[in-house]
Amino acid sequence: MEEMKNVANENFDWNSFENDLDLYGGQNKEEVTEAYDKTLSNIAVGEVVEGTVTEINKREVTVNIGYKSEGLIPVSEFRYNPDLKVGDKVEVYVESVEDKSGALALSHKKARQLKSWDRVNEALNNDEVIKGYVKCRTKGGMIVDVFGIEAFLPGSQIDVKPIRDYDMYVDKTMEFKIVKINQEYRNVVVSHKALIEAELEAQKQVIMSKLEKGQILEGTVKNITNYGVFIDLGGVDGLIHITDLSWGRVNHPEEIVHLDEKLKVVIIDFDEQKKRIALGLKQLTPHPWEALDANLKVGDKVKGKVVVMADYGAFVEIAPGVEGLIHVSEMSWSQHLRSAQEFLKVGDEVEAVILTLDREERKMSLGIKQLTPDPWEGIETKYPVGTKCRAKVRNFTNFGVFVEIEEGIDGLIHISDLSWTKKVKHPSEFTQIGAEIDVVVLEIDKENRRLSLGHKQLEENPWNEYESKYAVDTIHKGTITEMTDKGAVVSLGDNIEGFAPARQLTKEDGTTLKQGETADFKVIEFSKATKRITLSHTRIFEESKRAEIAAEKAEKRAAAEATKSSVKKINASIEKTTLGDIAGLAELKAAMEDANRKK
Repeated sequence: MEEMKNVANENFDWNSFENDLDLYGGQNKEEVTEAYDKTLSNIAVGEVVEGTVTEINKREVTVNIGYKSEGLIPVSEFRYNPDLKVGDKVEVYVESVEDKSGALALSHKKARQLKSWDRVNEALNNDEVIKGYVKCRTKGGMIVDVFGIEAFLPGSQIDVKPIRDYDMYVDKTMEFKIVKINQEYRNVVVSHKALIEAELEAQKQVIMSKLEKGQILEGTVKNITNYGVFIDLGGVDGLIHITDLSWGRVNHPEEIVHLDEKLKVVIIDFDEQKKRIALGLKQLTPHPWEALDANLKVGDKVKGKVVVMADYGAFVEIAPGVEGLIHVSEMSWSQHLRSAQEFLKVGDEVEAVILTLDREERKMSLGIKQLTPDPWEGIETKYPVGTKCRAKVRNFTNFGVFVEIEEGIDGLIHISDLSWTKKVKHPSEFTQIGAEIDVVVLEIDKENRRLSLGHKQLEENPWNEYESKYAVDTIHKGTITEMTDKGAVVSLGDNIEGFAPARQLTKEDGTTLKQGETADFKVIEFSKATKRITLSHTRIFEESKRAEIAAEKAEKRAAAEATKSSVKKINASIEKTTLGDIAGLAELKAAMEDANRKK
């Protein structure tokens, strides 16, 4: 075996080999590295650069920014752009040229955020249509990711029609227009509705130009409010007012229609400038009054349901759209003012009698009291004069008490017919509302539906007995119960009172009797007709004094008379003696004169 020989290459350059010069065409490694680096992008950390999408999978998007390695970005950062594809140019933020795994770390989200404020302002100024990702619901609307900024999408700006399910828009990418920016608080408001309004406006003009009053169209219930229903006529809305939904009463439109229901409606009126269209639903059916039974007349009985209540009466629907009013005065034969709510309530099924019927004016009045007999028919037989019965106090006036004997039959007890003896100033002193009282029928006024009643007539008139008991000059013990300017009311017992004038209240010592004092009183006047007894306390001791004075005078007069009589006797005696003496002297004188003559 031939021995192998190691032959050296005399031309081999060990220096070049050691410095890898031959590998790079005679250039040294540093020069080649420098030349290679020049073929790559100049990447700086914290910079925003443009890259190209090279691959997309479920989790990551691979982006080439011209660096020696490609960067990976979570696919969630591109949720706002579901149309992203390989080859698209995207902006990225360089977080580091080498992460822990030695890879290029990029962020699309940060790149968007850094330029977002300039972008939203630019989009607003240019009226640009942009894409945004609906992240979640919030109060009054949605939160939308626009260029990495959280913008607000009001509920009213989602669509031209009211939105009933906000959640269906979450996680969707939609087109928007920026409608408002608050520079100070960096708030952004977007609208999707604004994109389609211009198109709808043109569509509305076409629809409005073809509208005519009386035209029948088909539409869809778009929204229901408490005052009416909005109908979508295919790009333009019309309103059916609650009063135009049905010929009958409607408490809420939901009773008649429901959302998304298709309806045929008639155009009642429209305003092309204001783009308002008034629609009607009930107008497509004949008015119920026209279909009302032609044979229906006053006096007939009808059945219906109470649809509306008021204090003055109840509206009863006897057919859809045909109502009659039962006035409260036609609900009961009672004369008392009462509220209709005491008799009926909404929803009640009632039978009534037709009282008036006006087909031209479409008005009808009904009554339910007419279903029962009028209690005043045959009143003379049922309650003839002199009938005693029990009644209920209903009301007071200054002149008497109104009572009800039975439903519909009222009577008046005059204040003067309450008591034989008690002076009643107001009926409330004698009885009270709601109380029961015994009465007797005094008079019947059938025309005015009123009875005159009495209470005191249930007893004998005690004034017949009082006439002898309280005769003038009789004295009775009494108590002052009330003082007035003119005098005092004196209770004599037996529920009888007298009146003592002020000047008749003076006592013997000069003082005046006061309320509550008991004293003797003399009857100075008695009137059975007016039921009045006038009393005096003063007269009792005044007349006693006069009697004493009279007795004293009589005594003095008697003494004087006796004295006068004695004087007369004495004078008579003296007179007699003197005359005798004169006669004797005369005889003596005559005898002496005769004797002288004889001589």
